[in-house]
Amino acid sequence: MLAMTTANACARATTTKTTASGRKTMQTRRGVRARAMPVGEPVKCEDHFLALDDFTREEIGELIQRAASEKKRLQSGDRSFLPFKGKTMAMIFAKQSLRTRVSFETGFKLLGGSAIYLGPDDISIGKREATKDISRVLSRYNDIIMARLFAHQDILDLAEYSSVPVINGLTDYNHPCQILADALTIYEKFGRFEDVKVVYVGDGNNIVHSWLNLAAVIPMHFVCACPEDYTPDDATLKKARDAGLSTIEISHDPWEAVKGADVVYSDVWASMGQKHEAEQRKKDFQGFQVTGKMMQSTPNAIFMHCLPAERGLECTDEVLEADYSVVFQQAENRMHAQNAVMLKMLKC
Repeated sequence: MLAMTTANACARATTTKTTASGRKTMQTRRGVRARAMPVGEPVKCEDHFLALDDFTREEIGELIQRAASEKKRLQSGDRSFLPFKGKTMAMIFAKQSLRTRVSFETGFKLLGGSAIYLGPDDISIGKREATKDISRVLSRYNDIIMARLFAHQDILDLAEYSSVPVINGLTDYNHPCQILADALTIYEKFGRFEDVKVVYVGDGNNIVHSWLNLAAVIPMHFVCACPEDYTPDDATLKKARDAGLSTIEISHDPWEAVKGADVVYSDVWASMGQKHEAEQRKKDFQGFQVTGKMMQSTPNAIFMHCLPAERGLECTDEVLEADYSVVFQQAENRMHAQNAVMLKMLKC
């Protein structure tokens, strides 16, 4: 069936197609122009960026290639490609942000659009107003929604009731934009992003969950080296292992885990919302600091960190500032990876 939807990716005459992974995508019919404002009752959008395992191996590869080509174009000084001209993005932030806000806002503007920042005091998502109501209102004004949230259910609710694409800018459960940028960075360093050994040292948190999501669709060797009480979500771990593509390990010995690594990855021991646990976590994570000596034990590895870093805790200054550190290349690549996602979501 053909249906008229409200805005951009979901505002054209479309057909719904189910992929091999079970994800529904919207297929655009040529010759039908997108409408920026709804005509009649908006139709729910099915095309969102919520988790990496919602996409196929081929789709992930296409996103990486698009991100790489867009990065090259922008670095050449070419600012002529403006597919988002006349389009707006609503950005919902329940958490403080440096990289997520600036990379999304700058990237959308460089592609011709305008982004609207909605901070914690503007919306108070799920408190002042029901998340599903926020979604239905914002998707009548905007062409796309990005949200950086605490509760993962909030991003699911935004997507469930939206008539435009929703992008997961981070939740306490996962962080797909970060890991897509990491995959781009690995591709730039090694010429591939498949079949690498990634060893994450620290808390089995949202970063780990997104690595596991990626390992469910891209073959790799992923190791989470964490204290016994800080392992990742069991269901996410099982799903990644059951996919049968990757070698996935949980280790409680970081020194043994990093042997033969292509990538050593670290993150803060206490994320936002966990700062009241910081002192206890410092004790629990003793022995899990990434040091220069640890990196010397795997001399061909690069060091990655999603930032912000608490220098001297999860990693030393020596590691962050070393030639093998690519943390600021990662940070730069957030914008390019996200640009690729937005271009895909808006069919540009």
